[in-house]
Amino acid sequence: MEEGPYKCVRDGNGTVNRVIRMGTRKSQLARIQTDYVAEKLKTLYPDVHLEIVAMSTIGDKILDTALSKIGEKSLFTKELENALERNEVDLVVHSLKDLPTTLPNGFTIGAVLQRESPHDAVVLHPKNSGLTLDTLPDGSVIGTSSLRRAAQLKKRFPHLEFKDIRGNLNTRLKKLDEKEDYAAIILAAAGLKRMGWEARVSQVQFCIPQGALAVEVRARDCDILEMVSTLHHSETVLRCIAERAFLRRLEGGCSVPVAVNTEVKDSVLSLTGAVYSLDGADSLKEAMETSVDPGNKLVAAADIQHVGVTAHNVPQCAQVAAEKLGVDLADLLLSKGAMEILTTARKLNDAR
Repeated sequence: MEEGPYKCVRDGNGTVNRVIRMGTRKSQLARIQTDYVAEKLKTLYPDVHLEIVAMSTIGDKILDTALSKIGEKSLFTKELENALERNEVDLVVHSLKDLPTTLPNGFTIGAVLQRESPHDAVVLHPKNSGLTLDTLPDGSVIGTSSLRRAAQLKKRFPHLEFKDIRGNLNTRLKKLDEKEDYAAIILAAAGLKRMGWEARVSQVQFCIPQGALAVEVRARDCDILEMVSTLHHSETVLRCIAERAFLRRLEGGCSVPVAVNTEVKDSVLSLTGAVYSLDGADSLKEAMETSVDPGNKLVAAADIQHVGVTAHNVPQCAQVAAEKLGVDLADLLLSKGAMEILTTARKLNDAR
């Protein structure tokens, strides 16, 4: 049944409950992640009826081209955001790393859940069991869908070759196991854990920030925003704000090799960032830190966002400090020549 602008259902007792429609990609991992968010919401709001609406995105459909070559910033989010704009769904669950650092007008990230492992996992072809990236033979081919991963790993493992591999986790693992094209592939450790495939991980590396789930909503939907905000994990929020501010300042997307890592300890947020040439030979790396002590709490305006994130239950002073840290570190790298490295990387990538 429909009541007002929202979809509702009537339960066995005759009570009318609002239906919250959750948008997600169709992949198995995306569904697992969305089910995880749904379970948390159902625990907190048992009277709310949740429906999951799955759809395919540009990134799911174009599988014969490297992500860095497609030329679309919202590869895994655009169709979901279109559905959100048309009121076909009420919220969307994303891997935060897939969300551009600048969101379309009218949207906001209403929840950032506690981060799983931010690391990358090395998954070996069965014939290479027991080896590592260090001990694989010269010229071994490593598959990755990320330009940023490849650039960093080329610098550390110059004896290896890196080639693009596309598809969801299931598809990429099948390509690894059933063919001889790759000696190993690099995948997100968090995704493998959520799928229950930790046993496939032979080695972990750190290349790009990942492992955090985000819930995107319409900024005007104050009730939905209030509901999902209970899922915020304060430390992960601050880390992701700093990372997104850093990446946005450097215009870091799929087409440029930019790396960033964060840590919070004793109310101090530490941020390490780097830029790389495509072959990993040229790089810049710096680190900075700032206090995110919540003692000096500031009252926030209702519509304040930080790089797309709305988190009223996280001290504003800490969010401001986190965003400033990301911008300041990016500016430091820019002052040392980061833009020249990234401009060259973009040109070379476009020419490939």
